[in-house]
Amino acid sequence: MAQESSENNVKVRIDNLSLSFGGVKALIDVSLDIRENEILAIIGPNGAGKTCLLNCINGFYKPQKGEIYFEERRITRIRPDRAAKLGLARTFQNIELYTGLSTLDNIMAARHVLMKQNFLSSALYFGPAHDEEIRHRKTVEDIVDFLEIEPIRKKVVGMLPYGMRKRVELGRALAMEPRVLLLDEPMAGMNLEEKEDIARFIIDIFEGQGETYAESPVLRDGVNCIVLVEHDMGVVMDLADRIVVLDFGQKIAEGTPDEIRTNPQVIAAYLGVKKTDP
Repeated sequence: MAQESSENNVKVRIDNLSLSFGGVKALIDVSLDIRENEILAIIGPNGAGKTCLLNCINGFYKPQKGEIYFEERRITRIRPDRAAKLGLARTFQNIELYTGLSTLDNIMAARHVLMKQNFLSSALYFGPAHDEEIRHRKTVEDIVDFLEIEPIRKKVVGMLPYGMRKRVELGRALAMEPRVLLLDEPMAGMNLEEKEDIARFIIDIFEGQGETYAESPVLRDGVNCIVLVEHDMGVVMDLADRIVVLDFGQKIAEGTPDEIRTNPQVIAAYLGVKKTDP
């Protein structure tokens, strides 16, 4: 899936990022490039700093050291709402949805970052505001169709099975029309069939669906920059073009799936083998 890397196709650049909570170092001088036209997987044992890294990228955490750039624009310590407006969308390890609202309302709520009409024109519901809402609702309906959640479109999210809620959260991220999609353990807690469905959706999102969804750019053109945090190594090896490995907040390896599969440091980290000096 990936094209040859170059400085010109870097979407997000992370330089020497460090994050601490009191005396606990969550990230230590982490540097990496997130590139266009590839699925980048970030892996590592529990507590390695994977979610912390995503939280820094989209503004939930404020690193004490280092810089983050999105398309050469400095976004270190950006507010999450500003990150969303720039095109950084994500799902969460622990599902974050409006549990009292329907599937449609949850996905529609994510469209607010793209709405251009002011409150007054929206309240009057005339002219451009009305036309804009129709366009937003068309995209939401296309996302519902794409994720095969039509039967639950009007059901309250809090009453849905876990796997369906994960799909709704993915739909909400897509509704923001991201240029970079951050997926934090999108398959956690799922059975094999549910994992296969999510893996298929990720590939289809990455590749785009062309004229099947001609009026919804995010589905038509796809999202050609995806970051995947996932514990299922089979999924990672099948989906990822490149893999970054964290261990105790440090980047210990980076490479293709084949390179990572045989990397001694990675094997030691996952098996809990104590590092020794040569």
